[in-house]
Amino acid sequence: MPQTIIPDAVSRQSLVTVHPGDSVRAVVHLMTKRHIGAVPVVDADGTLAGIFTERDVMCRVVDRDLDPHDTTIGQVMTAAPTTATPDWPILKALEHMADGGYRHLPVVEDGRLVAIVSIRDLYAAVTGKLEDDILALSSSGVV
Repeated sequence: MPQTIIPDAVSRQSLVTVHPGDSVRAVVHLMTKRHIGAVPVVDADGTLAGIFTERDVMCRVVDRDLDPHDTTIGQVMTAAPTTATPDWPILKALEHMADGGYRHLPVVEDGRLVAIVSIRDLYAAVTGKLEDDILALSSSGVV
């Protein structure tokens, strides 16, 4: 059976989210403090409105000489990002990320944000499974 995003790549997680009205400065501080490269942006009812990434900081804030104290996330986020569902196979998620040129993918179930998966999470799941398969073959005498 193919590995899926949840639970193989990420478990149900305590999500860090921000709102469109939050300042870029506050969100960048939060991302730095939490060591995360992307954060989902949700509206007042918790619906995914967008995603804000390190790349957005560079291309949409710094490159445009915007003041991070006065600029809101809603002005510079990637609106309506591509999303996955928890049951997506990991390879499907990797393909979408490669095709779209992004490193983070929000995971939505029944219209609600449940996780955000990074290319690093997916890589770790795939390589971990490969190691397990090699060990299983080795101990069975096949390798």
